[in-house]
Amino acid sequence: MIAPDHIRAIAPYQPGKPIAELAREMGLDERDIVKLASNENPLGISPKAKAAIAGCLDELALYPDGNGFELKSAIARKYGVGLDQIVLGNGSNDVLELAARALLTPGSSAVYAQHAFAVYPLVTQACGAVGIEAKARNFGHDLSAMLAAIRPDTRIVFIANPNNPTGTLLDCDALHGFLKKVSPEVLVVLDEAYVEFLPKDKRTPSVAWLQEFPNLLVSRTFSKAYGLAGLRVGFALARAEVADLLNRVRQPFNVNSLALKAAAAALDDHDFLAESKRVNDAGMIQLIEGFQRLGLDYIPSAGNFVAVKVGEAGRVFQGLLKQGVIVRPVANYAMPDYLRISIGLPEQNARCLAALQEVLNK
Repeated sequence: MIAPDHIRAIAPYQPGKPIAELAREMGLDERDIVKLASNENPLGISPKAKAAIAGCLDELALYPDGNGFELKSAIARKYGVGLDQIVLGNGSNDVLELAARALLTPGSSAVYAQHAFAVYPLVTQACGAVGIEAKARNFGHDLSAMLAAIRPDTRIVFIANPNNPTGTLLDCDALHGFLKKVSPEVLVVLDEAYVEFLPKDKRTPSVAWLQEFPNLLVSRTFSKAYGLAGLRVGFALARAEVADLLNRVRQPFNVNSLALKAAAAALDDHDFLAESKRVNDAGMIQLIEGFQRLGLDYIPSAGNFVAVKVGEAGRVFQGLLKQGVIVRPVANYAMPDYLRISIGLPEQNARCLAALQEVLNK
């Protein structure tokens, strides 16, 4: 089969190991497995989203609304933007790919940070563009290095804030200063998949910045704090002319009917969102205190996960699997000594810490 070299060179994205797969491999009962590998919401789905799904089951023989009017209207009300400033995606990953497809071509380039989300180099390479990795500073984005890495052929800069898998968070003033210095010909994609876990005083006014920076795109998702990872729905906010470019390459039915209904309802479920943050804050303290008791270094995180240094990460990962605990190795992020552990319910966190202690003591 003939395919371009840049496609053949892609190393596919490796998702977290599913519970059912581990159960088959290890002969374990699925009910006894704890999965803390994919930054999912341990509370499950928003009750309002669940009710919305139940109410539209009879409509599944029909195509979804290709323009997503109901969900776009809910997003527009919440964020104070126009409908023409919104792009819906099959998860925020889809939004990232749409940005790449709209702007990147062979002969162009994209800039992203070392240890940043693996999808950035993947979508760049899939377009035949050159990926430029700027060296990180303390596992986070070094904005000065990223600014210096921008070339005349650069079309996109990807920034994750908070970053996955390191959990690092950029200073608001530093990020604003960076945006001021980037050429208006370069699109800055600000990936805020974990923003709902931040205290309000740590959140950047990214949506308001759209008025100041016509080359800014803000990406969000319903997969994390809203608990809709299995439905795959995300969105981008941008100036209308930027959103129009992405919508030109977007598939007309890229978000399914259940996802559209559930996301619109979840956006209004303030109690669920608040409880998700409360559980995450408590779980973060629980994991960090556990790491400290075990004498383990970790990267302070602003997300719903923590990257912890365990030494022989491959061995520890396999040891945890044998005990029915799934976490995420991050050697592919140039972090071979680390595991990323998602925050779960209190009993899940305790189970993970106990298993980690047992594996480390062997």
